[in-house]
Amino acid sequence: MKRAVFPGTFDPITLGHVDVIERALPIFDELIIAVGINADKKTMFSLEERIQFIKHTFEHESKIQVKSYSGLTALFCKSENAQFIVRGLRNSTDLNYEQPIAQTNYNMTKVESVFLICSPEVSNISSTIVRDIMRNNGDFSKLVPLTVK
Repeated sequence: MKRAVFPGTFDPITLGHVDVIERALPIFDELIIAVGINADKKTMFSLEERIQFIKHTFEHESKIQVKSYSGLTALFCKSENAQFIVRGLRNSTDLNYEQPIAQTNYNMTKVESVFLICSPEVSNISSTIVRDIMRNNGDFSKLVPLTVK
């Protein structure tokens, strides 16, 4: 069984995340969407809200599990018997950031990273941009799944 973890803060989940998840589903037998707990990060939404946004977005998808975790992603993968980490790449900056992490994860745990290039229509979306629009009462409806609205 091919099991993968798609880690992130998902504060909130965006259509960019949804794009990567939907494109990863045919590749893997199971996909764990892993909501990271990072004490150093100030989130707009609680952990429970972020998990619910994801669960409601994918409530009809049996291949998806949603879990929270803290610590190293690669060690979480090992604890879940996941052989792969899925990451979405919007641009070369993302690749430059993700490459050394992927190499370190592999050297440490033999968990392989799989990079999916975001679809052009969502490559401009980030949770940071969405939060800024939300804080300033802008229209974010075209950037997030309906569950976030």
